[in-house]
Amino acid sequence: MKQHFQNLVDEEEATIDLTPMLDVVFIMLIFFIVTASFVKESGIDVNRPEAATAVKKDRANILVAINDKGEIWINKRRIDQRAVQANIERLHAENPQGTVVIQADKKATTEVLIKVMDSARSAGVYDVSIAAQEP
Repeated sequence: MKQHFQNLVDEEEATIDLTPMLDVVFIMLIFFIVTASFVKESGIDVNRPEAATAVKKDRANILVAINDKGEIWINKRRIDQRAVQANIERLHAENPQGTVVIQADKKATTEVLIKVMDSARSAGVYDVSIAAQEP
């Protein structure tokens, strides 16, 4: 009986506890999700004007597109001019280091472009750029 009891104790001590390993895996998963920068798209293709001084911006996370008809697009959705500020505020709250890049079509009016820039600055984002392509 004593030998049988000793075998039971040995079997219990020989088990492997996987809880610490699972904790480490979940912590690593959370770390990679938090530090990943997600690429967002404006939702439409824009025929951008050419600029000799165009510079690539790496941390542009908030993309706003203006097509040739003056329609504003953010995250593949058409946005009313009055809702641009609220959408930029929301996206800026999700990623405070992100900048706003406005992708305006060649034929878009300056009026719409200025309204979007004002909305971005009113939302608290002062790093606003206008997208262009190199000639």
